[in-house]
Amino acid sequence: MSEEDDLAAAWGAAIEDAATGGGDTTAPTDAARVLNQAEIDSLMGFEGGDSAGAGKSGMERIISSGLVSYERLPMLEIIFDRLVRIMSTSLRNFTSDNVEVSIDSIASQRFGDYLNGVPLPAMLAVFKCREWDNYGMIVVDSAMIYSVVDVLLGGRRGTSAMRVEGRPYTTIERTLVERLLRVVLDDMGEAFQPLSGVTFEFDRLEVNPRFAMISRLSNACVLARLRVDMEDRGGNIELLLPYATLEPVREMLLQQFMGEKFGRDSIWETHLAEELRHTRIALDVVLDQQVMPLSVMLALKPGDRIILSAPPQAPVKLQCGSVALFEAELGRVEDRPAVRVLETLLGAPAP
Repeated sequence: MSEEDDLAAAWGAAIEDAATGGGDTTAPTDAARVLNQAEIDSLMGFEGGDSAGAGKSGMERIISSGLVSYERLPMLEIIFDRLVRIMSTSLRNFTSDNVEVSIDSIASQRFGDYLNGVPLPAMLAVFKCREWDNYGMIVVDSAMIYSVVDVLLGGRRGTSAMRVEGRPYTTIERTLVERLLRVVLDDMGEAFQPLSGVTFEFDRLEVNPRFAMISRLSNACVLARLRVDMEDRGGNIELLLPYATLEPVREMLLQQFMGEKFGRDSIWETHLAEELRHTRIALDVVLDQQVMPLSVMLALKPGDRIILSAPPQAPVKLQCGSVALFEAELGRVEDRPAVRVLETLLGAPAP
């Protein structure tokens, strides 16, 4: 019991010492401690790391959670899956090497936030969607650039591509990457072909994100990250499509499967059309139409006469509601009045 009493006494002394600051009134307490820059960055979620924002934490995640209203586009995910399969074959033929392409993520974020987080150095390719009359962007990171150059220029297998810091990309590197981008753009056009025929044209190649402005900084975009592995080499290709670019095919991208028709059912349409053909409607024979003051209308009483302005042999109109259907001639068949259709006025608005 004495050992337990000693532990309790030591615990109480530690609590009292912490409450009084250990007897040193000049020493700053934890509550008064000033945060350094690293701690502030950690709290705000600006500690760097992955440009995708996967490492976001703290207040930054809270602030940015409601910035982009992400609209799920199921068909776009199917198109990207199709693009991965097509690219795997095309890049194998392009590099004469074993290439595997996979999707890392498909997300939505603001265009300005993406530009601020582009991992540099990188090459930014701006392409035009001819039929949609808008632009998109492809970003190739440095690892992918050096891997492509190494593969196309006959680098040895089993050795990672060398990365030289502190120099701009050479003309040879830009030319080889441009050839790669044209292959990717052709594959994108083939991936979108079942949904909508579109041609993606290479426009320009930039290394500064500020020169690759294709949308307002606050506009939302769809970002697809593709991972390209060439045995022991590879890198990332990021595809950025603003929602404004996808607007012409937005309704088709909202489909759950290829060929889905919203609000349409051929069986129901056939049944409805058949029932409409058997529907009874009221057909009015209009002899004449006149405009008179409301006071005259209110003054009418049984026995008053309204003189028609149409002559006796003038044609009459057959109307269904306010829609004029036919022009006809008034007559008699035996002892019943009848009309004979002279001209079709279907769709003409009634006067």
